[in-house]
Amino acid sequence: MEDHRSDDPTDHDHGEHGHSHGLVDESIKRSREGLRAVALSLALLGVAAVLQALVFAASGSIALLADLIHNGGDALTAVPLGIAFLLRSRRAERYAGLAVVATIFISAVVAAVEAIDRLIHPSTPTHLWFLAAAGVIGFLGNWAASQVRTRAGQRLRSAALTADGNHARVDAFVSLAVILSACVIALGAPVADPLIGLAITLVILRITWSSWLTVRAEVSP
Repeated sequence: MEDHRSDDPTDHDHGEHGHSHGLVDESIKRSREGLRAVALSLALLGVAAVLQALVFAASGSIALLADLIHNGGDALTAVPLGIAFLLRSRRAERYAGLAVVATIFISAVVAAVEAIDRLIHPSTPTHLWFLAAAGVIGFLGNWAASQVRTRAGQRLRSAALTADGNHARVDAFVSLAVILSACVIALGAPVADPLIGLAITLVILRITWSSWLTVRAEVSP
């Protein structure tokens, strides 16, 4: 935690949050900037997830479902991060990082279950042009969210926000796999859809591990 005390006799230390007469405390400014970054990234990923959900309802693509589940999980990671910034607590922020990792892992498990089920019960996705468009939407939503989170994380020296931004950047390229799925299905190989869903799951697990390594040092005493 940064020390915001000064030699000015008008400055008074009030515990973790501190306070300086005549000035906006640094912890308050940090909290506001963190909340803005979290809210904006939540809006971007939320819009992408809603649009992808509409396409999934029409197409039934498991590759898209895997990406949708993960994007929805990414949006939900904004909740613990937002609470941590609202509390202006470094400790809460560190534990929010753990919640981010747990959410990513759960999304991987759910996506894997759905992909395996589709392999056992085959079904050919439809509306392939919309499916490809959903992949583009996922890419753009994740890329924009990653820029917001990573830049804010670096400015605020927030390991949790930086980890979330880094994994959103990887997710942007994972979303491109949905476009690949649409192309392969169009070529007459619908079995590739759940296989691509499993591949996305493996990438999500890799993201889980790298995110854990990022936040572990912050949580360890």
